[in-house]
Amino acid sequence: MAGLAGGTGLFISFEGIDGSGKSTQARLLADSLRAAGRDVVLTREPGGSPGAEDIRRLVLEGDPDRWSAETELLLFTAARRDHLEKTIRPALDRGAVVITDRFADSTRMYQGISRGDLRGMVDQLHAMMIGMEPDLTFLIDIAPEVGLARALGRNTAEQRFEDMGLALQTQMRTGFLALAAGAPRFCVIDGAGAPGAVAADVLARALARLGA
Repeated sequence: MAGLAGGTGLFISFEGIDGSGKSTQARLLADSLRAAGRDVVLTREPGGSPGAEDIRRLVLEGDPDRWSAETELLLFTAARRDHLEKTIRPALDRGAVVITDRFADSTRMYQGISRGDLRGMVDQLHAMMIGMEPDLTFLIDIAPEVGLARALGRNTAEQRFEDMGLALQTQMRTGFLALAAGAPRFCVIDGAGAPGAVAADVLARALARLGA
């Protein structure tokens, strides 16, 4: 089937606040679809290609005030463009299901509304440099305090946004839900349940979209 993203495959993104469980759910969906015989590419943002992974280290590590919001936006857009060229488009063109842990909706939230009123700039850059949206977006929704506790509990070097605190996560959750309300490609999933139960819900909805 032809994906709305423009290739012959299907493009699925996972979004949510930090600690929502979206990365786990993206991996579980990829595993289930592969077990069913699908060609699946599991990727992430920022990252997903060698150049984008280099940029990932620049934007996710270090002091929370390391970059201005505008510089950060340009870095994320550059990473996404490389990801699109090197990973996403080639996979879609061969008919694969591409599953990405974050895409442009995260930039609309983190750089577009949380670090200044840059949403218009985010959308402008996206239209010029990316020009596509996922066919299906799973928003894994969870209470901000639960997500932040989970995220901080990972204790990794990539905690620049988590270190900005609960207020940011609360703002992000509100923003993600507003995005989901305005775009039919979104499917909001309650992330508070056991991972297996959440995964079953996600898989059923993905298979329905795939026509399986």
